[in-house]
Amino acid sequence: MNNREITRPSRELVDPFWDISVASISTFLRSRGILRHAMLGPKALTPGMKTVGTAVTLQFLPKREDIIEGLGEEQTEKTSALWASIMSIKQGDVLVIDARGHMQTGCLGEMLMTGVQARGGKGIVVDGCLRDLPSALDLGLPLFARGGTPANAGFFEMYPWDYNLPIGCGSVLIFPGDIIVADDDGAVVVPPKIAEKVIEWCQPKEDREIFEKMKIRETGNVAKYHPMNEEAKQEYAEWLKQLKKSEEI
Repeated sequence: MNNREITRPSRELVDPFWDISVASISTFLRSRGILRHAMLGPKALTPGMKTVGTAVTLQFLPKREDIIEGLGEEQTEKTSALWASIMSIKQGDVLVIDARGHMQTGCLGEMLMTGVQARGGKGIVVDGCLRDLPSALDLGLPLFARGGTPANAGFFEMYPWDYNLPIGCGSVLIFPGDIIVADDDGAVVVPPKIAEKVIEWCQPKEDREIFEKMKIRETGNVAKYHPMNEEAKQEYAEWLKQLKKSEEI
């Protein structure tokens, strides 16, 4: 029985991922044998906008007209899992939607996206489509989807069936309460139980890449700085030392 309650990881565990790229997370997860972590299909509709948060999940299933009386009427849609999932969102959540890759159902429109944002939602990830994109893109809410469509939820082939249960988004298993990170490279899931290990491995990698990019921009010497040879590693160690000193001032 779905009791709808989500065990959310602490903000201290989630917030460091704002400074870690999806690419770095993917590298770590693959190195640990977690291969199915990157959602297939959702692309950044709001380029340059990253999202990090706790998964609230929504499941769409194929519509069968005899199951739901009044299907296709807005008041009926309002009693569905779609509205319920949005009302369950809390500060720092990301709405993750299993739309089975369907391209003719707009899972949310501008009004409901505004509701997600107003309740503290940090973004939406869906392996299907969204609607009202001409205006929704101005909300300032990170959106990741396969594209846009004028069709709305429930009026055509798919229906919002259940929420806050395990789903498959883009061929990846997502549990309510998982950590979601998405940027222009795509969207990944981080199991909370290994989040600390991901952070411990990724943060130094992010620092190294800042240094490598800086030196390559200065010198053009890719062979020396990516990956770093021994001389470059010594330079990096000194750079880190100076960086830490400046942070202590």
